[in-house]
Amino acid sequence: MTPSPSSSGLLPLPGSPASSWALYRARLGAFFQDTNTSILVAFWIFGLINNILYVLLLSAAQDLVGSSVPKGVVLLADVMPSFLTKLIAPYFIHGVPYEIRILVFVALSCTGMLLVAFTPPEKSVATKMVGVVLASLSSGGGELSFLGLTHYYGPGSLAAWGSGTGAAGLVGAGIYVVMTDWLGMSVKNSLLVSALMPGFMVLAFFVVLPRERMYKQRQTGSYQPLPEDDGEEGGRGDDIEDIPAGRASSSLLAPGPSVASTAYASSATEGKSFVANLRRAKNLFFPYMLPLLLVYVAEYTINQGVAPTLLFPLEETPFSEFRAFYPFYGFLYQLGVFISRSSTPWFRIHHLYFPSLLQVGNLVLLTLHALLNFIPSVYLIFVIIFWEGLLGGAVYVNTFAEIMENVPAEEREFSLGATSVSDSGGICIAGFLGMAMEVWLCDWQVQRGRDYCRRIKIS
Repeated sequence: MTPSPSSSGLLPLPGSPASSWALYRARLGAFFQDTNTSILVAFWIFGLINNILYVLLLSAAQDLVGSSVPKGVVLLADVMPSFLTKLIAPYFIHGVPYEIRILVFVALSCTGMLLVAFTPPEKSVATKMVGVVLASLSSGGGELSFLGLTHYYGPGSLAAWGSGTGAAGLVGAGIYVVMTDWLGMSVKNSLLVSALMPGFMVLAFFVVLPRERMYKQRQTGSYQPLPEDDGEEGGRGDDIEDIPAGRASSSLLAPGPSVASTAYASSATEGKSFVANLRRAKNLFFPYMLPLLLVYVAEYTINQGVAPTLLFPLEETPFSEFRAFYPFYGFLYQLGVFISRSSTPWFRIHHLYFPSLLQVGNLVLLTLHALLNFIPSVYLIFVIIFWEGLLGGAVYVNTFAEIMENVPAEEREFSLGATSVSDSGGICIAGFLGMAMEVWLCDWQVQRGRDYCRRIKIS
């Protein structure tokens, strides 16, 4: 029997008979009762800034490399260093204080964006890709670090991080369209404006985030609720040790304190051997890593390999030039990602493989259309791209929510960081697939009289 929103701890969907403003206020208050506003704001900014440059660079891919170079080149430069960082860093980065990490990440991001912006158009694409690589290193290190940091701040921080990363996609793709298409700014000036954004990450960590909570828990080696949540309500704090492990982890979004985190709390395990860490990562593969890998392979193959060929005659579209299709597809995709990554207080997905396989279906459908041209309107493509974003964002945030629920506290910080390698790994695979598919699909279309992909001009 499917539990009701009331019994499961989830919020009823807006417009349903059980929904009301009073219920929303009460449930959200219960969900965030161990998370103060500064924590939510800080983690939302972390998610936004850490991911926004990655999205901006992908939105600018066409303008960085032109139509003669596959967009997958930018994707690989944007994600391969991030993937390698996530693959290697979880096994040693715990020895680097978060304060130093933040400063290094910001320096790498700013340097990378400035290098891309100041590289003249006549210079080699390889020079621009060096800048993209630097920004990618920062993004990968930042993601695994901030996901690990949520261990100290509870499920509210994860929800805020997920919403921030979703907003990064929406803002990143949207602001590039606004700056280059609506405001008429050059690509160079747009990227220079973007290079200022990492500074907000410094403010969020050193000014907004209450770091004393992290310091206290690292010293004691256990997860603790915020001081104002003293466990007196209903006596839950006194008998928490009697809660079975299975029930303790039953709901990330259940009202009340983070029962799972407290029930599983124990001394943090430091200095795990490399072999032991590999065994820990192996246990994460099938329940969490594989569905996340599949969804990212599918959606980024669509974004970088198929979407550049989803073109229609201009008179049948709202666009005046063919280059406008690509960034607008990116905006719709990121809009879907933002909505689904912000959805966990209302809606949870526990069976991660189902949406992953739906995403593979999207890849098959859009590839067939690129080959056979059977979808009659670009507006239907808009809907499919938006749906693609909803699926991708949902799998991402629900994967980490499942880890927060089901993995014991002493393993959680490592598990959150180690699992983050799957999205980058999937994007790397998609980068290689996308490069081949874009060239193949474009050539196929040109041979059959649809040469729109050859008419794209760099702005």
